[in-house]
Amino acid sequence: MNTKIYKKEISLPDGRVISIETGKLAKQADGSAVIQMGNAMLLATVVSARKASPVDFLPLTVDYREKFAAAGKFPGGFFKREARPSNEEILTMRLVDRVLRPLFPKDYHYETQVMIQLMSHDENVMPDSLAGLAASTVIQLSDIPFEYPISEVRVGRINGDFIINPSRSQLEDSDIDIMVGASYDSVSMVEGEFDEISEEEMTSAIKFGHEAIKLQIDVQNDLVNEVGKKDIREYDHSIENNELLDKVHNHCYESCYEIAKKGLGKKQRSEEFSNVKENLLESFSEEELEENESLILSYFYKVEKEAIRELVLSEGIRLDGRKTTDIRPIWCEVDYLPSTHGSSIFTRGETQALATVTLGTSRDANIIDSPTHQGEENFYLHYNFPPFSTGEARPLRGTSRREIGHGNLAQRALSKVFPKDCPYTVRVVSEVLESNGSSSMATVCSGTMALMDAGVKISKPVSGIAMGLISDGERYSVLSDILGDEDHLGDMDFKVTGTSDGITACQMDIKIKGLSYEILVKALEQARVGRLEILNELTNTIEQPADSVKPHAPKMVKVVIDGDYIGAVIGPGGKVIQEMQKETGTTIVIEEEDEKGIIEILGTNQEMIDTVIQKIDDITFKPEYGKEYDVKVVKILEFGAVVEFRPGKEVLLHVSEIAWERVEKVEKYLNLGDITRVKYMGIDSRTRKQKVSRKILLERPKKKE
Repeated sequence: MNTKIYKKEISLPDGRVISIETGKLAKQADGSAVIQMGNAMLLATVVSARKASPVDFLPLTVDYREKFAAAGKFPGGFFKREARPSNEEILTMRLVDRVLRPLFPKDYHYETQVMIQLMSHDENVMPDSLAGLAASTVIQLSDIPFEYPISEVRVGRINGDFIINPSRSQLEDSDIDIMVGASYDSVSMVEGEFDEISEEEMTSAIKFGHEAIKLQIDVQNDLVNEVGKKDIREYDHSIENNELLDKVHNHCYESCYEIAKKGLGKKQRSEEFSNVKENLLESFSEEELEENESLILSYFYKVEKEAIRELVLSEGIRLDGRKTTDIRPIWCEVDYLPSTHGSSIFTRGETQALATVTLGTSRDANIIDSPTHQGEENFYLHYNFPPFSTGEARPLRGTSRREIGHGNLAQRALSKVFPKDCPYTVRVVSEVLESNGSSSMATVCSGTMALMDAGVKISKPVSGIAMGLISDGERYSVLSDILGDEDHLGDMDFKVTGTSDGITACQMDIKIKGLSYEILVKALEQARVGRLEILNELTNTIEQPADSVKPHAPKMVKVVIDGDYIGAVIGPGGKVIQEMQKETGTTIVIEEEDEKGIIEILGTNQEMIDTVIQKIDDITFKPEYGKEYDVKVVKILEFGAVVEFRPGKEVLLHVSEIAWERVEKVEKYLNLGDITRVKYMGIDSRTRKQKVSRKILLERPKKKE
């Protein structure tokens, strides 16, 4: 082998090792490396085009894929090849993208592709916790312009002790599951779920993760120094014209400042800013516009942003007239849709989410089948963001990565209060009908109310709030319940959800360097106050889960039977169970578990559900030794009577067990259709058949002297 292989190792506090190797694989990429922990191996590459893209932004693609072969498995389904990415893969792509994207130069508009592939799987390693390290390493090894190295780690907490990159099985015992992305100096991304922890506990978890990230960055730097740092490539920088910028600033700044100060609604505010923009363009000649229109527009948006930010920092006034801690007006409603199993509307300012709940059986569970994880979810949430919610008309091209990410955040927030003993599979769907700031947090709020409206016994209601930040390096303002525009022009988007007792989920993206923990703590405390204010609005609308499901919603009953009777309940070719479903209008699902049959009966008519239970009870009936039963006479014979415990469960009551005296004629004691009481005597040792006795329950006549 002609190429030299370079390798570095990172030691974790518990003795596990992460290794980084470069020089062996994918050498035609601009940068490549293999990250290994245990038997888990990720191949990461980066390639950036040499010719600029015509767009005025960075066309960055972060792609993460898990190969089924990595776990020694075949792809499921008919088409035996990896196809579109799973939700889990998309969520990992988002985790990495959100940390990388702000660190490329603002004027770098070259098609860039970061690809991370799981090539070998280890069930004790969650590969998504290594993806950020892999992506940063290959960029550092390349000549692509990038500000500084970063990394990401997962933090768990088991029995009060923090752990870096826990396994999936360890997470089951952890009350914290948080991904932290950071540079050496500051945290830039946080996402996770928690068992109602405090703000102080969350801050401690972030700090613990940040210390581990610093070690990973040191090792990246050591590797790059050993390989030899490449000279950063030359590229065409954006054209700057300070004279033009000054002209735009002088023409627009005061007007933009005054418009921002009016506290207008989104539509009217947009119209007034648009008027300023049109006046600006009219102030230039046709020749100037032809040469510099795109640059003029770019400077206009820059000046507009500057004016809005300054208003917040100097006067504490926001675009819609609120103070920094104010929450927009809220109104809520439950039981809005007559045919759903549960529904609610949550409206906060110009953001509105309509949530529905559907109750089903285990057949409706969300099946997870990936190379690294297999299982089922009996609670899941889907988030839809149609273009009309922002007053736009654009093509519908399937579920977006953003929709998957926002839905996952809301699902994690609510899963912490979902009852573990819920007999149903529960699907929540959030339809965002209006959006101007944090529709994902509106989804959490509407989802909470819809679950309670449906009668799902969540342990506590959950609310959510999106926090923002505007800072100029010296001054800063933390904003509660941010608008869409404030998200765009601000320096932070921090979403926090929780109950009255603690945090259940969070997602944070920071766009500036050096966010201090002082600001983070202030943002968390301000979020707690706002979250509780929103929670109060929810509980004023619906205080607790409904006592029962709605009359038209399915009732769920679970019956456990001996595994030996599963075949009898199903019947030959499914005949028995199909007839029961047809006769009663119910849905019956049978699963085998630990030599038991778990039967789910779903139906809207309680009487029909009871009928199914009785039929199953009849099929699985097994008399117990020494117990008494009322039986029905179904046949008279010379030597006794055939009696029936349940339909199809018959036994012979022998003539000798009918009465104490000699029975010459059975009809003298019993007739067809009679109900008589017998005692079950078990299996007769002589005949090896079941034996019952009637006479043993009668008073025995005294012997004659």
